[in-house]
Amino acid sequence: MRGGGSASSQAGKTLVVDASFDLKTADPNRSYETTGQIIAKAMYETLLTFKGSDVTTPVDGLASYEMNADNTVMTLTMKDGHVFSDGSPVTVDDAVFSLTRLQGIKGNPSFLLDGLTIEKVDDKTLTITSPEPRPELPFILPNGALSVVNQETVEAHGGTNTEADSAESFLNSESAGSGPYVLDSFDAAKQVVLTANENYTGTKPKYERIVLRNVEGPTQKLNVEKGESQLALDLNPDQVAELAGANVNITSNASRYMIFFFLNQNKNVNAWTSNPDFVQAVKLGVDYDKIVALAGEGAVRPGGPIPSLFVGALDAAAGNQRDIAAAKAALAASGYNGEAVTLNFPNDITVQGLSFTSIAESLQAQLAEIGINIQLAPAPVATELDAYRNGQETIGLWYWGPDFPHPSNYLVFSPGQLVGLRAGWESEADPKMVALANAAKTAGESEVESAYKEWQEYQNEAGPFIPLLQPGQSIVTSKSISSVVANPIWTVDLALID
Repeated sequence: MRGGGSASSQAGKTLVVDASFDLKTADPNRSYETTGQIIAKAMYETLLTFKGSDVTTPVDGLASYEMNADNTVMTLTMKDGHVFSDGSPVTVDDAVFSLTRLQGIKGNPSFLLDGLTIEKVDDKTLTITSPEPRPELPFILPNGALSVVNQETVEAHGGTNTEADSAESFLNSESAGSGPYVLDSFDAAKQVVLTANENYTGTKPKYERIVLRNVEGPTQKLNVEKGESQLALDLNPDQVAELAGANVNITSNASRYMIFFFLNQNKNVNAWTSNPDFVQAVKLGVDYDKIVALAGEGAVRPGGPIPSLFVGALDAAAGNQRDIAAAKAALAASGYNGEAVTLNFPNDITVQGLSFTSIAESLQAQLAEIGINIQLAPAPVATELDAYRNGQETIGLWYWGPDFPHPSNYLVFSPGQLVGLRAGWESEADPKMVALANAAKTAGESEVESAYKEWQEYQNEAGPFIPLLQPGQSIVTSKSISSVVANPIWTVDLALID
């Protein structure tokens, strides 16, 4: 039987990593949470991957790939030399089983492969076929949920590609992958321990043992400051700022999250937010630089809805800019007369440690400078979500996190689409915007960047959405760590830490 794998018995260095756990399982085909992506990347390999922090170009992993001309068929060719932790080779059968298992067990990440047909062609090749163009497929496959598991081992412990699958408990005690580490122990609430995979065929990691601990932010800060951990992954901007003079290294980058607000286009919700001149006044009245400054190190302003990390992103200079005189002129043209306009937002969640309350208060003060009377209406997220999803917010302040690093994630900000409808923006309201969205969705590889940029430029001009910022993501390490690379999918590759 192809077993679950064994750890290297050699004594070696231990790396202690503190994180605030968002973790349910170590079964990669069921895992879609942030911490789950970290451990899946350490224990498993995917058919395609990304190099370092660059998510604009998928590269070969366990396989190479080609897309057909209309982006409906992906052909994957398995590479030689990869073996599971028990020493057995990774085969095309393992790949097909893993992807169809992801589909069949209907877990959190199963939607990533909805509507796709996965088939073995021969002993080296498999295909993924879609009834409609899916140019984003190469950007989906690096997700840890699409990790390739050892079919024989998983099947021996109750694994199938149906909802009858019962291998999760086994995969919470032993790993069945080909990655740099294997599972030593797993406690979703407290701690995960990984040890080096002696059969890993890639570059051997520096650390023989990884201890990933569930620790709240304030304790993470103290631990890394005192040297009781080597990495802290979940510090908020204030905690990072407090460490500026400490004996630590701080790496700050823009996160994948985009914080935005919108003005409801449904006249029955509010006459002013659906008034084009009023919308223009708001776009010109926001002090975008001041909003970004609230978020601290690493935060950036995207030029449109698509974050700076992704293909098709606009530079900040291409976004709307503050112009108080022009904002006041647009406001006068709207006929607005000082009526209170409500800004709705959740007041009990943060994004990368950033509070929505601080953003809302800043927006209120900035728009007051041009004569708009904003009334803040904070509410718990459990309450506010219904109003948001039902299109009942007047001005809504929210964030968007992508399912995979491809600009097609953001077409939901189009008229008649998921987030567009939450802003009361029906498809018939702007046929040009709909046409641009359709063109972007079906664009070939060479046209993707220009199509999405054109869609965003018109969105900035005519749409009800106002992108504000990408909060920063900071990784704080002890001085013993010389190199750590952040990635928006798996946060950090533990095997590459030096």
